[in-house]
Order: sequence, then structure tokens, then C-alpha cells
Amino acid sequence: MFTKISKPTIRLSAFRLSVGLSLLLSLTVSPAKASDSFIETSSCDRNEALTYKRAQKTNRLKLGLALGGGGARGAAEVGVLKVLDEAGVKFDYICGTSIGAVVGGFYALGASPALMQKEFENGNVMEHFMTVPLWFRVAISPVLKVVNIFREKDYDGLYAGNRFRTYLMGKLTAHDQLIENLPIPFAAVALNVMDGKPYMIRKGNMGWAMQASSAVPTLRKPVELGDYLFCDGGLICNLPVKQCREMGADVVIAINIDEPFTPLPKGQLTGFGSMAKRMIAWDLQDLDGPQSKFADLTIHPDTTGISLISTKRKDAKRGVKAGEEAARDALPAIKQLLSECNIPLGLPPVRPK
Repeated sequence: MFTKISKPTIRLSAFRLSVGLSLLLSLTVSPAKASDSFIETSSCDRNEALTYKRAQKTNRLKLGLALGGGGARGAAEVGVLKVLDEAGVKFDYICGTSIGAVVGGFYALGASPALMQKEFENGNVMEHFMTVPLWFRVAISPVLKVVNIFREKDYDGLYAGNRFRTYLMGKLTAHDQLIENLPIPFAAVALNVMDGKPYMIRKGNMGWAMQASSAVPTLRKPVELGDYLFCDGGLICNLPVKQCREMGADVVIAINIDEPFTPLPKGQLTGFGSMAKRMIAWDLQDLDGPQSKFADLTIHPDTTGISLISTKRKDAKRGVKAGEEAARDALPAIKQLLSECNIPLGLPPVRPK
């Protein structure tokens, strides 16, 4: 996905990875095992959101970015970042969950929004997230179960996620693959299925952290890192505003890519799967509501109709456009917020195209 060049400027190559190098990375890069790599956190409750008061400091406050989960809707986050990048908004901390961890991790590394937009719109991101069509994977799952009888027992899930990880890592050097070496402090949020608690992954290999944070149960196998077994953090901290504050941010801008939960006529709830889809939307709204209120400002692009697992390029383009529109609408409020917090707008970051 990226390549390493001379310091101190990080220059990134094309997002597309070399298959041979990817296979090599999958063999040579191991998960993080240090216990201080994983910091226990908790979901934000409504009382925390209601009682939140911005820190009063005379010096410059630190700005954090919280990127929510949402699968293919992550294209909308890229659209938001395009506009904020052009406006010169710079972040001191970045925290992401699921696809938000993928977008946020590479933005923290120095990837340009234009580069990430290209990868979403040409289908690379979601095609590597689900390496074969879902219907095909479900159809052959009985065969795979028979084959697995003769193998060591593996964790439950239709996809392993290893190809997604190696795609994300691309040609990054061992130095740039480590979270603790990123130019901007970064955390990926994942749920440890062993104790049922969410954790911020703050150290170790970015690829493993992203794979763990986006390991949707049943769809993807959980990821074993040291003594932890991680799955998608969106189950408990889908919009990680509280976690961004725990990292050290005084002010947090959140990007919520949930499909808006609006009233529906009864006639739209008669099709197969329509109730399940509706309940997922409700659950995300209920889960992300307190976190959104805990933010100083939340940008919520209109992702209506974009499926979490959509591989359609037109959905990616629509997501990017929705993110751009939402960010432009929010720019006056963002500038006012930053002015109140003594956070200057810098010149647009010079990022490789």
C-alpha cells in the first residue's frame, strides 16, 4: 500500500501492494505481544456525555480526530478528510474503530486523502476486505468445514483477514509498520472477546491492529494478539470519542458514518432482511449517540443506502462526495471551534499524491 523513502518526510507510493511482498510480510511480521500495547477502555455512557465540559487552558488545546466504523461507508471519512486537509486542520491525536482505524491509521502515517479516495473508488479496499464474494464464501462453507476437520482448529469466521492486512501494509518498512513510530499518535479500538472489554491498541504492528479492529464477528475471524483475542471494536466503541480524549485530546472532532436513522413507512419493512437492517441502524444510533454528544463537533455525512459490505464503486464515490459535502457545511463551525480553543489553522499539509 505504501513505500518508505528518506526521512523526515514520509512519502507514500501507490496504495496497491505487490503480491510477492505481501506474502513475505505475512510471514515475517508478527503481532504485537507487549502488554502495554493494549490499553483497557470503556464505552461512553450518557452521563459522561451530558456532564462533559471542555478543558479550560490558557495555552493551545490539543485536537483529536475520532473516526467511526461503518465498512464501505469509510469512503465518506475520506471525503471529510479531503476538505479538512485543504482547510489546514491538523490533528494531535487520531483514534479509529473498524474502517475508521484503517482510514485513521494511514492518515496518521501521512497518506493523502486523494490517495485513499483512489483506493476506495477503484474498489481495492472492499475487494481486499472480502477477498471472494460473500455469497460464494457462504456457499462453500460446508466444504471448508469438512476440509478443516483435518486441520488444527481455527476461530470462527468466513474470512481470515490476512490478505486485507497484507494489502494494507503494502511496501511499508518495518519502522513505518509500528504504531508507536507514526508521526501522529494513533490508536485502533478493538473488543477483546476473552473478557468482553474494549481496548485501544497503541503499540505494535499497524496491520494487525487494523485487522483486529475490523474483524466483524462471523464475517471475519477474530485476531489473536498475545494473550488477547480481538474482534471489531464497533460492537462497543464504534465512534471512539472517549478513547480519543483518553489519548490526550482536549477537543475532539468526530466523523460518524452511520446510516441516518430516520422514520420509515411500514411498507419498507416487509422485504427479506429489512428488519435486521433496521435494527442494526437503530443499534448503531443508540451506541454512537453518547459518543457523538461527547465530541465538541460531529460531522455526519449522509450515507443512506450504502451497505456496510458494499463493493460497488458507485457507492464509494457517493460516500466520498457525501463526506465532502458534510465537511464543507461544517467548516464555519469548525473554524469557530478552533478559534475558541486557540488552535490555529495551519497551511494545508503537503502530502504525496
